[in-house]
Amino acid sequence: MKILIIQQKMIGDVLTSSILFEALRLKYPKAQLDYLINEHTLPVVENNPNIDNFVLFTKQDELSKANLIKFAKSIGNEKYDVVVDTYSKLSSNLISLFSGAKTKISYYKFYTTLFYHYNIKREKPNNGKTGLAIVNRMQLLAPLGIEPSFIKPKIYLTEKEISNSKAFLESYQIDFSKPLYMISVLGSGKNKTYPFNYMAKVIDTLVEETSGQILFNYIPKQETEARVILNLCKPETQKNIRFNVFGKSLRAFLAITYHCDALIGNEGGTINMAKALNIKTFAIYSPWIDKATWNLFENENNASVHLKDFMPELYTKAEKKYKKEAAELYKKFKPQLFTDKLKAFLKL
Repeated sequence: MKILIIQQKMIGDVLTSSILFEALRLKYPKAQLDYLINEHTLPVVENNPNIDNFVLFTKQDELSKANLIKFAKSIGNEKYDVVVDTYSKLSSNLISLFSGAKTKISYYKFYTTLFYHYNIKREKPNNGKTGLAIVNRMQLLAPLGIEPSFIKPKIYLTEKEISNSKAFLESYQIDFSKPLYMISVLGSGKNKTYPFNYMAKVIDTLVEETSGQILFNYIPKQETEARVILNLCKPETQKNIRFNVFGKSLRAFLAITYHCDALIGNEGGTINMAKALNIKTFAIYSPWIDKATWNLFENENNASVHLKDFMPELYTKAEKKYKKEAAELYKKFKPQLFTDKLKAFLKL
């Protein structure tokens, strides 16, 4: 049997959907299990022992209709028996159609019966459940006789990556006898980034409570923005920030994070990656993001805060309806609202 899982776009989505392979491997140990993803997301699922092959969707495939058609036809040549489309957008609809698979599964939309044999309805956020990103993905395997289970995404680092990253940190005089924290200082966009002055206050609190060493998660093109946050921190806080110590690739970031005591900051892919490395997390949600969907494995080691937790009266409609109001809502989401929760988290 040959099974293809499709999950294009964001790193966090690709990591979360990788749980399907663990469930499929248990049910079909001899099946060929392939993963179709955007090429830039490969590092987050690299070395996963449950995935046989990666099918990489390039930027050229995404931007050109002719390339997309050619790519979709190439999937058809692979003769997959089953296609599970967790992305369920136009490009993946087309790829699924051209696959020729006898069993095609995706989420229900008004038009999806044209492309898929099974159309699974997502559970809605207001049903009281959390971790719906996991719940809804696992439901896609029901047509294959797989019972839903709450599998945790995992990242697989090599021993060499772990030892090299430790040596790298030691070369910058990181003291492993003291706490080491990774800060997700920037979100994936402005409407998912905690205000810079507020983030600086969070970091000040962190240093005041722990005297810990601080690393910033950013890529070179984000250095200017990251440095603004650095400069907003108190002078005594800045002494604890190792600003020039950062991973120059996603795998390097993962390996460095492996050695941290916790990852704190903007909710998003970095939080999910830290959880997959079994690193403690404290996530600050954007006001327009639905916490119920992405609040995975919440416990004393994985804490999170959302404006709605403190000011529920502001929300008279679904969180995603407030996307355009994110900047104004962020102003209300002052660090003082969750300082006590952060301090309790740091004491664990």
